[in-house]
Amino acid sequence: RDKVYISILLLSVMCLGVSSQPITDSQRLFSIAVSRVQHLHLLAQRFFSEFESSLQTEEQRQLNKIFLQDFCNSDYIISPIDKHETQRSSVLKLLSISYRLVESWEFPSRSLSGGSGPRTQISAKLTDLKTGIMQLIKANQDVPEIFTDTSTLQLAPYGNYYQSLEADESLRRTYELLACFKKDMHKVETYLTVAKCRLSPEANCTL
Repeated sequence: RDKVYISILLLSVMCLGVSSQPITDSQRLFSIAVSRVQHLHLLAQRFFSEFESSLQTEEQRQLNKIFLQDFCNSDYIISPIDKHETQRSSVLKLLSISYRLVESWEFPSRSLSGGSGPRTQISAKLTDLKTGIMQLIKANQDVPEIFTDTSTLQLAPYGNYYQSLEADESLRRTYELLACFKKDMHKVETYLTVAKCRLSPEANCTL
């Protein structure tokens, strides 16, 4: 009788291991992607804080006022308007939006490459993150049709950022670029974290 019980127990464990393997693989990919975007978000916060600390108090106030009235290029990418909509969104939708947000920064991120060592790695880190998100998308649908026409995903650079600007205008554009980068990396971190949580039914995915 004990042998029968042990056999059943071993069989149950083996079946559990086999059935949970795909989830383990997805969780591993999600963990890598979340770790990468968390690092990028921390870098974005650091760059923005360093830039703000270099400004005069009045400059900070004026730039913050202007930015609140402005918007980021990536705002054209339709995304959840609040945490409730984020939680209701499907894993594939969150991955798709994250992919578009990351891709929208591949070109503008070149303007973040000056200065310290970490800045020179931003573009490469974004590319690695985008590749990881695409792997997750492919794992969640057989044919990623929404990505067959990549031309529709390309956003224009940040306005006239690469043109010769007056000092005040250049200051505003730099502030805007760093603020938007921080904002978008926070979005991607949130979306990927929620999507990853969905793979653990027992987890509480409340934001």
